[in-house]
Amino acid sequence: MNRRILTLLAALIPVVVLGVTGSVLTVPFVALGPGPTVNTLGEARGKQVVDVRGVQVDPTTGNLNMTTVSVRDGLNIFEAFGFWASGKYGLVPRAEVYPPDKSREQVDKDNQQDFQNSEGNAELAVMRYLKLPTAVLVREVSEQGPANDVLREGDEFVSVDGTPITTPKDVVTAVAAKSPGDRLTVVFKRDNIEQTATVTLGKVPRQADDKKPEETRGFLGVSAGLGARQPMQVSFNLADIGGPSAGLMFSLALIDKLTPGELDGGKFVAGTGTIDPEGKVGPIGGIQYKMMAAREAGAQTFLVPALNCNEAKQRTPEGLRLVKVENLSGAVQSLDDLNAGRDTPSCG
Repeated sequence: MNRRILTLLAALIPVVVLGVTGSVLTVPFVALGPGPTVNTLGEARGKQVVDVRGVQVDPTTGNLNMTTVSVRDGLNIFEAFGFWASGKYGLVPRAEVYPPDKSREQVDKDNQQDFQNSEGNAELAVMRYLKLPTAVLVREVSEQGPANDVLREGDEFVSVDGTPITTPKDVVTAVAAKSPGDRLTVVFKRDNIEQTATVTLGKVPRQADDKKPEETRGFLGVSAGLGARQPMQVSFNLADIGGPSAGLMFSLALIDKLTPGELDGGKFVAGTGTIDPEGKVGPIGGIQYKMMAAREAGAQTFLVPALNCNEAKQRTPEGLRLVKVENLSGAVQSLDDLNAGRDTPSCG
């Protein structure tokens, strides 16, 4: 083998090693970028995203889009560099998104629970804003719980063992007073028809490594929360999305369907923000990527939680108007003002 070939091999070996290493080894970072944006006034997979039944619903047009952040995990060196160089993604330490003390499955489960909580908060915030009657509803039914074949999500509690139910805590108190194996009589409404069922309580589930004494209280296997009183029934139909940041847009879509006129003026409005049962709008993460996704989808106005304003105004996409919101009533007022050509609170 002559010297020229040896020189060529010596030059190629580092390149080959770098190529193999860069394509095989993963980096301790994830890429954050614009995620899907969904019109809460429209449909997803053949169902209304915000579905209202049992009462008159006002027709709606335009867009009230909720926005998301995409997370790309398991990146090799070349992929990470490619996302960073694109200008649309940012790299953050993986531990910020997937804490080392939790599995990927647990993080996804927590995000899904946050999303379900945001749905309940949105419904209750709207009921209080519109001064509509509320009731204690079944929010979730455990597949392993004794009530799995009896109660359904959306059922309205009337009484438990003869005790009228007026708050979610009433359900907890009534069940906790019983022991595993006891029978519990539950009166509930489904589709505005009152029904009665008897459930044999089970044991509170435990982890295999749980060292605490075994619970002696009964287990029904449901969670309860306040929501719309029947005959009104509200459901939210979005799958594969986690986190609490769709709360504000869910609330606005529900108000739009329950009140005359068009809240968005028939225009393309997008936004983000958590919401609590009192209607307070809270901050979220990844605001720059959500604004980017909204603008690319065609939004002209973006509703920004007040505590995200400083970050948002530094990365505002061209042509996107930012409207600062602190609570649900303020968001509704701002949309009314936009439609009337009046000034609105801004992040600028």
